[in-house]
Amino acid sequence: MDHTSDPNAMRYVIDPNRLDLVDEFRTSPLGIHSPDLRALLAKMRWGRAQGRLVLVVLEAGKAWRLSRIPERRGDPMPFVDDRIFTSLAEAEWHVFKIRWQAMTGISLPAEYQGDL
Repeated sequence: MDHTSDPNAMRYVIDPNRLDLVDEFRTSPLGIHSPDLRALLAKMRWGRAQGRLVLVVLEAGKAWRLSRIPERRGDPMPFVDDRIFTSLAEAEWHVFKIRWQAMTGISLPAEYQGDL
């Protein structure tokens, strides 16, 4: 079972006051995470595929771009914007912030708004 099909993810409730988890992810977006952060990330990544944010590899290990999985299989994957990431950690942090806003309805405080 992966993070997109974990039935426990559906039941997890994101606490927008848990900025300690935001700090942990920001410090190490690609690292080993605590159980609480793993649960948060599973919730953020869980659900139907269509419309899900994904990172598209433009150049292996060098460039990524944010896209969404299309409604119909085989349709083009629309890019979200024109930004090209040259750091996977930076790209993951960007996606985390978007998902946080979408799922909590609350923007992260100003000190979290910038890049890594």
